[in-house]
Amino acid sequence: MTTTTEKYVGQSILRREDAALITGQGTFVDGIAMPGALHLTVLRSPLAHARITSVDLSAALALPGVVAAFTGADLASEFAIGLPCGWPVTEDIKIPEHPPLAVDEVNHVGDGVAVVLAVDAATAEDALGLIEVEYEALPGVFDVEAALEPGAPLVHEGLGTNHCYTWPLATGDVDAAFAEADVVVEGRYLQQRVLPSPMEPRAVLVSPDPVGGGFTIYSSTQVPHFLRDIGAMVVGMPDSKLRVIAPDVGGGFGAKLNVYAEEALALALARRLKKPVRWNETRSDHHVATTHGRGQVQRMAVAATREGKILGMKVDLLADMGAYLQLLTPGIAVFGAFTYCGLYDFGSYSFTCRGVFTNLTPTDAYRGAGRSEAAYAHERIMDDLARELGMDAAEVRLINLHPKFLENRTVPSGVMYDSGDYEPCMREAMRLVDYDAVRAEQKQRRESGDTVQIGIGIGNFTESGGLSPSKVAAGVRLQSGGWEAATVRMLVSGKVEVVTGTSPHGQGHETAWSQIAADALGVHPDDVEVLHGDTAVAPFGRDTYGSRSLPVGGVSVHMAAHKVVDKARTIAAHLLEASEDDLSFEDGRFTVGGTDAGITIQEVAMAAYLADNLPEGMEPLLTAENAFDPPNFTWPFGTHICVMEVDTETGFSRIRRFVAVDDCGHVVNPEIVAGQLHGGIAQGIGQAMFEEATFDADGNPTTGTLADYQFAAASDLPHIELGSTVTPSPTNPMGVKGIGESGAIGSSPAVVNAVIDAVAHLGVTHIDMPATPQRVWRAIREARG
Repeated sequence: MTTTTEKYVGQSILRREDAALITGQGTFVDGIAMPGALHLTVLRSPLAHARITSVDLSAALALPGVVAAFTGADLASEFAIGLPCGWPVTEDIKIPEHPPLAVDEVNHVGDGVAVVLAVDAATAEDALGLIEVEYEALPGVFDVEAALEPGAPLVHEGLGTNHCYTWPLATGDVDAAFAEADVVVEGRYLQQRVLPSPMEPRAVLVSPDPVGGGFTIYSSTQVPHFLRDIGAMVVGMPDSKLRVIAPDVGGGFGAKLNVYAEEALALALARRLKKPVRWNETRSDHHVATTHGRGQVQRMAVAATREGKILGMKVDLLADMGAYLQLLTPGIAVFGAFTYCGLYDFGSYSFTCRGVFTNLTPTDAYRGAGRSEAAYAHERIMDDLARELGMDAAEVRLINLHPKFLENRTVPSGVMYDSGDYEPCMREAMRLVDYDAVRAEQKQRRESGDTVQIGIGIGNFTESGGLSPSKVAAGVRLQSGGWEAATVRMLVSGKVEVVTGTSPHGQGHETAWSQIAADALGVHPDDVEVLHGDTAVAPFGRDTYGSRSLPVGGVSVHMAAHKVVDKARTIAAHLLEASEDDLSFEDGRFTVGGTDAGITIQEVAMAAYLADNLPEGMEPLLTAENAFDPPNFTWPFGTHICVMEVDTETGFSRIRRFVAVDDCGHVVNPEIVAGQLHGGIAQGIGQAMFEEATFDADGNPTTGTLADYQFAAASDLPHIELGSTVTPSPTNPMGVKGIGESGAIGSSPAVVNAVIDAVAHLGVTHIDMPATPQRVWRAIREARG
C-alpha cells in the first residue's frame, strides 16, 4: 500500500488567515453586533486587602441608562461554585474560595466589588464612579519571602497560613553528589512578574437563546471547551445549554488560558436579566484583573568536578500564587520541575516548590509556563559554574550534554525525553554567530579598555511541549492537555472539511491543518476548510496552549485523514472490483496495479454519499473521527546565542546579534515556525531587558498603564537569525514537536547571560531581570566599589 507523497507539508505556504486580519476584516468579540446588549462594567477594589463594610449602589442606579447594579452578596445565589482551581498539585493544597465578585473581603487591587449594567459602555463606566464603598483596610503582604515569615499578614485568615503547598521531587543521591564534588555553585535568581498584554484585551459577549433556552458565549479565549465546561459548573447549568465561540483572537500568551470572573458574571447576568450582556476589558483592567506571568524566587545549586562535569543539582522555588488560585496557578511552577535539568546529563537531582499566597493579582500561565523559568535558572547557573571554574561558557555546556538519543531517554528529573541530538544544534548556533571570532573581539576590547564591551550569552533549553498524555506522569496529573479530537469529512463536492478541537489565536492552524489534510487526501490545501473555536461545531477538544496544537491536534487531523483514505480504499476496491492490496494511492487517485483502471477520492466520496453501491456492511459517507492521546510529551530543544554590546559608562545595552537554532522535529510550515520563533524571542527579550510589573509598599500597581509598563519596541529588537536541526519525535506518526513557546524559553537567559558576560571582567556576576540600563550601571558601580 502506498500513500500520497508529501507535497505541502514542509512548504512555506502563506497563511490563509492573514488576508482578513491585515485588511481589517477579522471578526473579534468587540466587533460582533448584538442589538439590545447591556454593557457590563466592574468596580474594582483600590485596596490590596480590606473588609467590605458597605456598598451603596443607589446613585449609580439612578443614573439614566443604568439598567441594573449588583454587589457580590446580591449575586451570590447565581453561582453554584466559585471560580475553580483546575490543577491541585498535592493532596493537602490549600485552595481559598474565589467568588466571581467579592462578598466580604477583597484580596488584591482589582478584586471585583460591584457590577453595573447599562445601555452603553460610557454610561456603565460613569456609573462606577457613583458607587460608594466603605472598606476596613487590612494589612497585606506582597513578597513571597516575607509572606512566609512568622507573624506575616495572612492573605486568607481562614487558611491560617500563606503557604499554599509544597511539592517535592528527588532522584539519585543528591547529598552524596554534593559531598563528593570539587566545586559547589549556588545562585539566587528572580523571575519578575510580567503582564501578558495581548494586542486584543479580553472580551466576552453572552447571548440568550430565545428558542432553546441556552446561551451562546463569544469570548476572546484560548480555551472555548474549558469555558463551556467550567462556565456551566460555576453558574450551575447543564453544559449542553452552553455554546462557546472563540472568533478571531488577538493573541493569548497564556493569559486567555483561563475562565475568568467576567465570563461567569456575564453568563449569570444574561440569565438573570434575560438579555445579552457584553464586557470589554480595558488596559487598566488587564493590569490588575488578568493573570500575571512568572513571579518566582529561584534558589539553585550545582555540584561539579574541576573539569566541569555536573554531578548533582538542587532547586528550591518560592512561587507567587497571588491572592487566588486561577485555573492552573499552582501547577505552573511545578510543571517546570522536569526541565530544570535542561539538556544536561548528571546523576542526582532534587526539586522543591513552595506555593505562596500574596495580596497581588493571581499568577498563571505565560508563554513557556514553567519551562521558561527553568531554562533561565539552569542557564544562569551554567554561566556561574563556568566563571567559578575559569572555563568558557560553551565548553562547560558541551561536556554536560546528553549524548544523541532517538527514542526515550530518562533524564535527571526522572521523566523520559522523547528524542534529542543536542550537540549539533549547539554547534550550529556557535557557527552561525562565529563564536570564536566574537570571543576574540571581546578579548581585544577588554585589553584596550573600550568603554563599550561585548558579551556572549547562551540559552540552551528543552521543553515539555505538546501537553499530554492524559495519564499520570512523574506523579503529576495534568488537568489540561491530554488527547485531542479531529474529524475529517469528504463532502459531495469533493471538498474537505476538517474539524479540530484546537483553538488558534495566531498560530496558523487553518493553514497548517489544511496542508496536513491535503497531503493525506491528495487534494489541494485550498480545497480544505478548517473549522475550529466553536463548541457546537467541534463539541470535543482540549484547546490550544503549551505547544500542543501540532503534536496532538495536528497529528489527530493527520490520523483522521488517513482513516478516511483507508475507508476510501475499501470502497474504491469494491467499485473497481479489485483487491485492496492491489491498489496504490497517489495524488488523490486509487489505481489498480499494472493497469490504467482507477478512481479519484472525490468519486469515492460521491459513491459513499449516494450509498447505492457500497461493500456489504459499509456505512455511508466518507468521514472519520480521531482522538489522539500521545504516549509522552514532545521535547523540542534549541540553542539561542545573544551578542550584546554594553556601554560601561551608562549601562545601556544593545543586542548586536541574536541567533536561534531550534529543533522541533519535522516542520509542517517553515514560515509559521519562523513567525512563532520571532514572536517568542521578542517576548523573551522583553522580559530580559524591559518588562516588570511593580507595586508600592501597599500593593498598589506602579505599572498600572502602558505609559508605565515598558515593552520592547521594534527599534529595540535585533534582526533574528534562525537555524534548525531535525530530530523527529517518536511519540507521533508525523515526527513533529511543538514550537510556539520555544522562542520565549531560550531567549531570556541568552540575553541576561550576554549582559553579565560583557561586564564580568569588571567583577559583575549577577544582574536581575529586567537588565535595564539603571541596573547594569548600578551593578558596574558596585563591582568597582
